[in-house]
Order: sequence, then structure tokens, then C-alpha cells
Amino acid sequence: MFPELDLVEFQASPFEHLTGYAQLPDGGSEWLDWLETEAPWKLTVAEFYEQYEFSLRHVSLDPALQCLVAAETVNALKERMLEYFEQPLSDRVDVTAHKLVPPQTIRIHNDYLSGEESHRLLLQLNRGWSPEFGGYLMFFEGPEPESVSSVIEPRSGSVQAFAISPRSYHAVSTVHAEERFTIVYSFYAA
Repeated sequence: MFPELDLVEFQASPFEHLTGYAQLPDGGSEWLDWLETEAPWKLTVAEFYEQYEFSLRHVSLDPALQCLVAAETVNALKERMLEYFEQPLSDRVDVTAHKLVPPQTIRIHNDYLSGEESHRLLLQLNRGWSPEFGGYLMFFEGPEPESVSSVIEPRSGSVQAFAISPRSYHAVSTVHAEERFTIVYSFYAA
């Protein structure tokens, strides 16, 4: 089962989001071993980002990672999302892995598409993140860079979740060193 989430902070501004922490089994080392050596990464290039990614639900996972997509885990996370965001969610939950390498970045965007994903939960994984590595998650008041309201370190085991809306502007700063891994849970409104 996915580790218990410890809520650090919930905020409604600039859009509903929370930051927390999960105590990872073995510090996430087994998960990282597989992501670094065996994961079937595919480069995706879009208008505002370039990153490596794949769906954890559509590949053969190492047994150590199966807990990330297990029904027990997904249902528990869905219940926590309902508790924090107070919006009923459907049974559809996508689980993907993302990898950013130097000098990749994700520019300011909001991910909003009517009738699509309504909430997202991010689990950050890395080996000994240090500030000079970059890859900060940033939340914004609007689409302008100067409207930044929060800068969040992608420490391994840190968790961020947010409601996706026309105002959920976010970005990831340029990765300067190492690899930045994220497990992404995408939830859909009921």
C-alpha cells in the first residue's frame, strides 16, 4: 500500500492545493532503481513542455512498484482527495510516471480542459535533491511569470495535490542536474 500522507498545509489561494509528505518504503530506493534502469520512458514534446513519461497501468511493473497502482492505494488516495477538496470523484484514475532531465522545464500552464481531469496528486521521487538541481514546482496567480505565489522543493517523498481549473497555473523550473521523477495521479470529477 502507498504510504500514509501527512498533510503539511492546505491553501485555497491562488487555487486549492495541498502540500504534504509520505514516508516512502526504503526511502523510495527500490522505486527509483526501477525508474532509473528498467522503466519504458517515452519522450513527449508539447507546446509548453518536453519530458519523458509512461502510464504505470499499461506496463509490466516490478513487484516493488505494484503498490503504486493497486486498487487499495488508488481508493485510499481518492478518499483523501475527497476529504481535502470536497468534490466527488469518479472511479477513473490515471497513474503516470514523469521524468525531467537537464535542461528540461515545464512552462506556465493550467491543464484545464472541460470535462477532463479535475484534480491531480504528485509524488516526488529523487535521490538526494539539492536546491542547485532545480526542478521546483511553482504555483501562479495568473499566466505571467511575475505572478508566482509558491515555490515548492521537489524533495523525495513530498506530495502536492491541486484542483485543476482555468486558474490553476503552475510550472516546473528548469532542471539543472540529476533526474526529477514524479508519480502523477489524475482524478476525474464524478
